[in-house]
Amino acid sequence: MYVRAKRNLRKKTLRAILKYRAPLEAYIECHPEFLTALEPLPVERDAPQIVKAMAKAAGDVGVGPMAAVAGAIAEFVGGELLAFSEEVIVENGGDIFLKTLKTRLVGVYAGDNSPFTGKIALEIQPEETPLGVCTSAGTVGHSLSFGKANACIVLSPSTALADAAATALGNLVQEASDIPRATDFASRTEGIRGVLVIKDDHMGIWGEVKVVPVGAGPM
Repeated sequence: MYVRAKRNLRKKTLRAILKYRAPLEAYIECHPEFLTALEPLPVERDAPQIVKAMAKAAGDVGVGPMAAVAGAIAEFVGGELLAFSEEVIVENGGDIFLKTLKTRLVGVYAGDNSPFTGKIALEIQPEETPLGVCTSAGTVGHSLSFGKANACIVLSPSTALADAAATALGNLVQEASDIPRATDFASRTEGIRGVLVIKDDHMGIWGEVKVVPVGAGPM
């Protein structure tokens, strides 16, 4: 996990990670199905807050709750740190919680052989944040995906939802011809602000997404 803020928050970050990871791990120990489920899973009303957030996000898009884990951790930790810094960026394995005071560019990585890697970025304005920017891929990284997308990037005020939705969209894309199916799914999902889907040399965009050439704006 990478954290950037306007002051040194290393100790507070560690405490926040433990604060939310410990109850999640304890819940999984008592409910091992939460770790392995590939479909939405109901949880108890008294489940830890982060568990309920993951379950809701997963339920909204029809995937297992662990599809939201990286985004949920980033969001909960980022929200905790906002009490100490008005600007916070938490990056957790490709899933980002972002609260910024200036325009930021989020680079797009779709694999070493993609014509888009290193060439384009998402431009995020301060008024759009806090914002979750999460990526799932079937051809890059170690995350479980049933699709073959090079990158499915989702923007949402809920980083947990962005993470789960990125997985759901990625599962839909086997070929470039599946991109419209994925963007249509996103357009019908409440809470998703925008998406960018890449398969080979094809790209699909829906919603409030501004794509710019790398080097075209501030970092």
